[in-house]
Amino acid sequence: MSELDQYDYELPKELIAQVPLNRREDARLLVADRQRQSIEHRHVRDLPEIIAPADCLVLNDTKVIPARLVGYRTDTGGRWEGLFLDADEKGFWRVMGKTRGKLTAGESITLVNASGHEDVSLRLVDKREEGVWVVKPESDEDTLLLLDRAGRVPLPPYIRKGEMVEADRDSYQTVFARTPGAVAAPTAGLHFTERLLRKLKEQGTTLCRLTLHVGVGTFRPISSDVLSVHKMHSEWGCIDEETALTINDCRKKGGRIVSVGSTSTRLLETAAASSGDDFCHDMPVHAFSGHTDLFIRPPYTFRAVDVLMTNFHLPKTTLLVLVRTFGGDELIRRAYEEAVGEEYRFYSYGDSMIVV
Repeated sequence: MSELDQYDYELPKELIAQVPLNRREDARLLVADRQRQSIEHRHVRDLPEIIAPADCLVLNDTKVIPARLVGYRTDTGGRWEGLFLDADEKGFWRVMGKTRGKLTAGESITLVNASGHEDVSLRLVDKREEGVWVVKPESDEDTLLLLDRAGRVPLPPYIRKGEMVEADRDSYQTVFARTPGAVAAPTAGLHFTERLLRKLKEQGTTLCRLTLHVGVGTFRPISSDVLSVHKMHSEWGCIDEETALTINDCRKKGGRIVSVGSTSTRLLETAAASSGDDFCHDMPVHAFSGHTDLFIRPPYTFRAVDVLMTNFHLPKTTLLVLVRTFGGDELIRRAYEEAVGEEYRFYSYGDSMIVV
């Protein structure tokens, strides 16, 4: 068995959640306790009984943009699908696209919006690596406004083959999202409601936010049987000075840093690693702004995160490797086996777990 094969598991297709629950906090919550090596079955609404008043809950406030693009080749009518990645200050976009046949620079793509109407055209400018094209919309409209009209919610393919319904515009977004830029949701955060956040705050738990724009690479399977060979995707994130001070103050007072999601965890650990030789247990997190390609895998030692809340992840992905590294192989293997046996709902719209 290869190193990568150790991160494989069998999942019945019927356990892959296709729609969210009516009330987010009613999702089930598997509690994996590392010290006791125990597993308990709760609900997300029970978090105030699990997260202490002295703790600091860290949320990723990235906002999912309607990055999925559907259209056709203007000259031939051939179907085209794409994913918006980012835009520069001159209005050029980077998109990943696929179609039958070979695309050429100068060709035009006509986008079709979610209502089925023809919309703006994209002019292909330059081909880059891994199927990425530089394109120029034939419009001077603001990028986010254009995407809001012509784009679609970028659901992962295991949810209705990526086909959105109108409800997904709200469902595939956290209630605390405020910084546009993600092409996938930070899914652990989808379980929180305003009521639950208010309850945690009222009991004294500190809530703070960082931003990590979840990129297209987050769901990609690992490309090598040997983890150390895999090239990790890069994502942009920011932790401001005030947030770093708040997190460190919590740790100094004996509270735990509770990271909501693997995305928050990557950025917190990146910020802790940026302290280098100046690392201090009571002040682990420095302000940080930039790209991170941190791949958390054994034998990584966590510096900043004490508790991890996360959804259940696809086999052979960097996300699953991160969770197993944090929680320990035996405990997290058992947690996944129990989750399957108890028919938890898996992946983005599914249930959650918290590793304490």
